[in-house]
Amino acid sequence: MNNHQYILTIAGLDPSSGAGLTSDLKTFDAHGLYGLSVCTAITVQNDIDFKHCVWTDEEIILAQIACLLDRFSINTVKIGIVPSWKIALSIVILLKKHNPEITIVLDPVLKATAGFTFHSNDDYSVFEQVISHCSYITPNYEELKAIFPDKNIDQTIEALAELTNVYVKGGHRLDKPGWDELYYNKIVKMNIPPAVDNVYQKHGSGCVLSSALAANLALSIPMEDACKNAKYYTEQFLNSNKTLLGTHSFKARKND
Repeated sequence: MNNHQYILTIAGLDPSSGAGLTSDLKTFDAHGLYGLSVCTAITVQNDIDFKHCVWTDEEIILAQIACLLDRFSINTVKIGIVPSWKIALSIVILLKKHNPEITIVLDPVLKATAGFTFHSNDDYSVFEQVISHCSYITPNYEELKAIFPDKNIDQTIEALAELTNVYVKGGHRLDKPGWDELYYNKIVKMNIPPAVDNVYQKHGSGCVLSSALAANLALSIPMEDACKNAKYYTEQFLNSNKTLLGTHSFKARKND
């Protein structure tokens, strides 16, 4: 075996490579990591239109994961879209069985920007079990509104923070656009303000943030610094050009 440091993404295939597992792999590579990937879905989409999603069967998803775990040393995993929270539970249980200390970053993608809904409300019956196995969950504000329909945003954050560390992506915020928040140890809150005044919107920016966070954690960066680094890497991605498809490059940033 060589000297690669491995990291795994479990996500869907976006043919435009702006989002999903190919975007995650580009993010991992920019951080000097060798990305492994498990495909949970084949989507028919581009950077502006989502037409269709064909889910991968549960047994095939689990078989892909098991095959990689048998061969490679994997300490960090990013999870994107999955067919259901029930299948997500099978995934995290398998990962934890293989390595109880594995770091799992869950990006709870509920709906594509173009409007395609990935999960019905029926899936939420096991959602809390899933996130209790995860190290981080990275919802945006729209996802926070949908996770627990009977709770407001503050109540949802409180409920999530009882179970795992919560990185709230602030791109959809109306009050403070671009301000992210980290909640950890149930009661600690850290604000992560934007480092730039304006950004160009990008297809897949949420995937990039979550995979950049996973990459920093895989590199053993302390939690608060890992979250800041992920934020600023994503801003570099957003401003890499004016189109909806960004490019990936790593520029080290000294932490304050």
